[in-house]
Amino acid sequence: MYLKNKTAAFFTVLIFGLFGYILYQGLKPPVSVIIQAGHEGRTCGNTGAVCRTDKEVEWNILVANEAARQLKAWGIDVKRVPADTGLERAKIAVAVHFDAAKHICHSGASVGYPDNNASFTFAQRWKSLYKPYFPFGWHTDNFTDNLKNYYAYREIRTEKFLVLELGEITCKKQAEWLRPRRKKIAQLIAYTIAIELGKEVKKPAL
Repeated sequence: MYLKNKTAAFFTVLIFGLFGYILYQGLKPPVSVIIQAGHEGRTCGNTGAVCRTDKEVEWNILVANEAARQLKAWGIDVKRVPADTGLERAKIAVAVHFDAAKHICHSGASVGYPDNNASFTFAQRWKSLYKPYFPFGWHTDNFTDNLKNYYAYREIRTEKFLVLELGEITCKKQAEWLRPRRKKIAQLIAYTIAIELGKEVKKPAL
């Protein structure tokens, strides 16, 4: 009898603790921005593209860290998250990726977003800034299921969400152009987010 009561008490405390955590997460105000580095933290499964010495996940982390650093320097609250996050809340979320292609140099930049007008408008702002700078091809928005139905749309609750494919690392010409410009691209991402939040910040020199 004592053992049964002890077990029942344990599960009661566990259930109340779980409900308390869910309630806390629901009442906690969202951060302004979440920056996700694609594939970060994964050791198996979808771990990102690798081409020669270039690893997509390392590029994603570099760009995500620099974008978050710049936003913080402008006084914007940011949370940096890896690929698998659990439930999160934010006003804006951006996932950083670089593309790869089986047919080399047949890909380029693209953007994905959930089916809502706020994310669509945000995506067009990003494209208006990155398209004149990126000298290679673009895909149409949400051109793959992975962009259109990105798994983190279900995990990160946000008003606006973009998945950025910043270029093809399996294409030598694109990789050579991208490599020295990754921090500048990160600063452009930060600038786009800041403007979307209504902040007056200086556009980075590209």
